[in-house]
Amino acid sequence: MVKLFLRLCCQVHIEGSEHIPSQGGVVFVSNHISAFDTVLLPYTVLATQGTQIIWAPAKAELFRSRFLGSVLTSLGVFPVRRGQHDRQAMRRMIAYMRTEKMMLFPEGTRSRDGRLHEGKRTVGKLIYTARPVVIPTAIVGTERIIPHLKSLVHGRARVSVHYGAPVALQHYYVMPDTKETAVAIVQEVMSAIASLLYNASRPVETGR
Repeated sequence: MVKLFLRLCCQVHIEGSEHIPSQGGVVFVSNHISAFDTVLLPYTVLATQGTQIIWAPAKAELFRSRFLGSVLTSLGVFPVRRGQHDRQAMRRMIAYMRTEKMMLFPEGTRSRDGRLHEGKRTVGKLIYTARPVVIPTAIVGTERIIPHLKSLVHGRARVSVHYGAPVALQHYYVMPDTKETAVAIVQEVMSAIASLLYNASRPVETGR
């Protein structure tokens, strides 16, 4: 259903899929500009790597609807109680990051202005503890999907997902488990995402 919807409403461009490991122990860290990001990122991984589950945390409020909750669960989404120290969800994320593939939006919520904002220190802590392969990801254009659906004359929305090389974080793992280390890790991650976004927005030069 998700695959059909995306094919009907979007022109999806995927770049850098060669950076995606075939095995687990991976976390995709991405900017977040639309609710569609949660389905687009797994779609592009499955399109290039084959059928698998990309786990993803989401606010627990989304699971209040039994129907929506069952749909989200079938897609590999699991609830997290925001504003609380949800130890069970934290343990689950660490376990998935060590052995499976999971995606995280380090900003913690959607960007309302389309710009990349500061990452949450908790993400740095999770990475420090789990030590997965960290794949920076840049999503472009998903904020245009709804306007295109409302006005079909514009055709399908052009969206793209750009994957980068794994972020080199090994030197942080020999540092003490402190707030400063977690902050440094998430800053490194956000810098890698920002670099991908910058390159994705640059015009392509053509020969004369």
